[in-house]
Amino acid sequence: MSKLAARDKFFDFSDYGRPFAQIIANQLKHTRFTPVHLTLLFGVSGLIAAFCILNAYYWWAGFFLILKSILDAADGELSRVKNTPSYTGRYLDSIFDIILNFIFLMTICYVSDSSWKLALMAFLCIQLQGTLYNFYYVILRNNSVGGDATSKIFETETPKAFPSESQQTVNMLFAIYLSLYGIFDRIVYQLDAEAYKVRTFPSWFMTLVSLYGLGFQLLLIAIMLAANLVNLIIPFFIVYTLLIMIFIGIRRLYLTK
Repeated sequence: MSKLAARDKFFDFSDYGRPFAQIIANQLKHTRFTPVHLTLLFGVSGLIAAFCILNAYYWWAGFFLILKSILDAADGELSRVKNTPSYTGRYLDSIFDIILNFIFLMTICYVSDSSWKLALMAFLCIQLQGTLYNFYYVILRNNSVGGDATSKIFETETPKAFPSESQQTVNMLFAIYLSLYGIFDRIVYQLDAEAYKVRTFPSWFMTLVSLYGLGFQLLLIAIMLAANLVNLIIPFFIVYTLLIMIFIGIRRLYLTK
């Protein structure tokens, strides 16, 4: 199952791990393995990557960052092939992502010449970048016929739990999710408040914006680590944020219906 209708699909730079994720999901389809198990595994993979960064095992760090991206895609794929949608998995996935992003930037700061203030700025920049991509992507998914609507354009109210999960757990995870992501959602909405009125986005635009997808961000970090460019990672992601205004400018000028 795809998140998008065929006419809305686009080449996603951040989704390079999808073919491997689909293989993993199909292998686990008839097992007792759940999407949450895969979410926990990508969390472990991310922590191993951070450990490798701290010990200057940069090639291995890159490997585990990419493995984390694959497993991150696999939990959603397994949910779809098993037809077990879950807000628990959806919010837990996002909570793990933002915590791991913070850990990655702080460990890179520790082994590089960057200050903790620049590392914190880079973390905020990465989150804004990813939020812009997710904002446009969720709009597209919600307007796509047959698209995945588990994620909402405006995450303001606790959703009703699916029959297979606990409402109390969903309430707790949603509160944590909102506390971590709410500020970034509000900033991006203020930057492009009219975007949700657009019925669809062309594939070329979504492909451009996918340069801000988490998978591609981690791929860039993995490449720079492998190339021993650890001192450039934090300043790069700060400067990389300038593309936000370019993407929003394109949306406002050319994509209004």
